[in-house]
Amino acid sequence: MELLVMIVIGVAGLALGVAIGWRLRIRKESNITQSAEIRAKKIIDDAEKEASTLKREKVLEAKDEWYKKKQDFDADAARQRNKLQTQEKQLLSREQNLDRKLELFLKKEKNVQEIEGTLKKKIAKVEQREQQLESIVSEQNNRLERISSMTIDEAKKMLFDNLINEVKAEAAQHLREIRDQTRIDAKRESQKITVQAIQRTAVDHSVETTVSVLNIQSDEMKGRIIGKEGRNIRAFEAATGVDVIVDDTPEAVILSAFDGFRREVAKVALDRLISDGRIHPARIEEVVGKVREELEEENVKIGENALIELGLHGVHNDLLRLVGKMKYRSSYGQNMLQHSIEVGFLTGFMAAELGLDAAHAKRAGLLHDIGKVVDRNVEGPHALIGYELVKKYNEHPAVANAIGSHHEDIPMETPIAALVQAADAISGARPGARRESVEAYVKRLEKLEDMARSFKGVSNSYAIQAGREIRVVVEPDKIDDVLADQLSHDIVAKIQKEMEYPGQIKVTVIREVRSVAFAK
Repeated sequence: MELLVMIVIGVAGLALGVAIGWRLRIRKESNITQSAEIRAKKIIDDAEKEASTLKREKVLEAKDEWYKKKQDFDADAARQRNKLQTQEKQLLSREQNLDRKLELFLKKEKNVQEIEGTLKKKIAKVEQREQQLESIVSEQNNRLERISSMTIDEAKKMLFDNLINEVKAEAAQHLREIRDQTRIDAKRESQKITVQAIQRTAVDHSVETTVSVLNIQSDEMKGRIIGKEGRNIRAFEAATGVDVIVDDTPEAVILSAFDGFRREVAKVALDRLISDGRIHPARIEEVVGKVREELEEENVKIGENALIELGLHGVHNDLLRLVGKMKYRSSYGQNMLQHSIEVGFLTGFMAAELGLDAAHAKRAGLLHDIGKVVDRNVEGPHALIGYELVKKYNEHPAVANAIGSHHEDIPMETPIAALVQAADAISGARPGARRESVEAYVKRLEKLEDMARSFKGVSNSYAIQAGREIRVVVEPDKIDDVLADQLSHDIVAKIQKEMEYPGQIKVTVIREVRSVAFAK
C-alpha cells in the first residue's frame, strides 16, 4: 500500500510538474509573441515615417527638377525666338538687297544692249578699214617685191633665219651665265671630294696574263713531268684544269689557263712535285688536292687582309674566300682585288665627305665585282649575281643595292650606289689602269674626232691625252664666242649619247682670229 501510495503521489507530482511547465511555456511564448508584435509594429511605424519622409523629399526633388526643366525650356524658347527674329531680319535685308541688285542688273542689261549696238557699228567700221588696209598692204608688198627682187616667202625665210640666229645667241649667252654661276657654286666641293679621293688612293696595278712560267733545274725533269706515254702530264692537266706546255724553252715549263686561281694551284703543285721527285698520277692528285685546300684557306686570309686594309669587319667567310680569289682574276688587264680595294677607298672617302655611312660605302666598293669570281655555271650579269650573293649572307640592303645597281641592272635606291658607280669608273678610267687593244684605241679616237667634225662651223678636231680630251677648232666667221660655248655642250651631249668610254672626256672649243701681213 505504501508503495502504491508513493507511486500515485509520484504520478500526481509528475502530472502537476508537466502542467506547470506547460503553463510556463505557454506564458513565455505569449510574452515572446507580444514582444515580437511590439517590435514589428515599431519597425512598421518607423518604416512608414521614413517612407513619408522620403516621399516628401522625392516630391520636393521632382518639383525642383520640374522647375529647372521649365527654366531651361523657357530660356531655350527665348533663344529660338531671338534666333528666328534675327533670321527674319536677315531674310528681309537680303530680300531688299536682291531687289536693289535686280534693279541694278536691269539697268546694266539696258546699258549692255546699248553698248552692243555701238560695238556692232564700230565692228562694221573696223571690217571696212581692214579691207582697205589689206588692199594697201597687198599693194605695198607688190611694190616691195619689185624693189627688192624677193618674194614674200624668201623675205620670211631671211627674217626667220635672222631671228633664229639672234635667239640662239641670246640663249647661248643666258646658258653660259647660268653655267658659270653653277660652276662657281659646285666646282669647289666637287673638286675637293673627287681630288681628295683620288689622291689618297694609290695602289699598284698588275697586268695578269693567261700563262705562268715555272723554272726547272734541268731539261731532264721535262721527261718525268710528261711520264710514260704522257700519263703524268694527262693526270696533271685533268686534276688542275690547266694546259701544260713542254716545249724547247730551256729549263722552263709553261702553264696555260684563263683561270688565274687554277694556274696558281698548278704552279705550286708542280713545283712541289718537282722538289719531291715523286711524280706519278696518284701523287699528282694528292698534291693538287692539298695545294688547292691551302690556297682556298689563303684566299680567306687575303680577304681578311683586304678588310683590315679598309678598316672593315664582320664579312662572312665565304665572301672573304671570294674576295681573296679576286687576286687571281683581272678585268681588262686590271687586277680585280686591287681594283676592288681602290673602289672601296674611293667610295669611302666620297661618302665621308658627303656625310654618308662610310663603312657601308667601303663594303659596297670592295664587294661590287664579287659576282665575277662566282662559279661560271651561275648565269647572269655579275652585278646581279653579286647582289643575290651578298643578300644571301645578310649584308645591309644599301650595300646589296649598290652592288646590284652599279651597272644599272636594277634601280639605285641610295646615294651610296651612285658613289660606287662613280668610283668604279674612276678606278677603271685612270691612265694605266686597264689595257686596250691598239685597234680599238685608234677606232675610238677616230670616232671621237669624226663626231666633233660633224657639227657645222667646225674646221678641225684633235683627240689628245689618250682620248680623254678633244680639242675642236672652229671657223671664227661662223661661230662667235657665245655659240662656241654652246657648241662644246652640244658635242658633249652627242658623245654621251653615241659613245661608250671609261671615265670622262674633256671637250675644248678653240676660236681664234688671225690677221697676217708681210712687210717687204
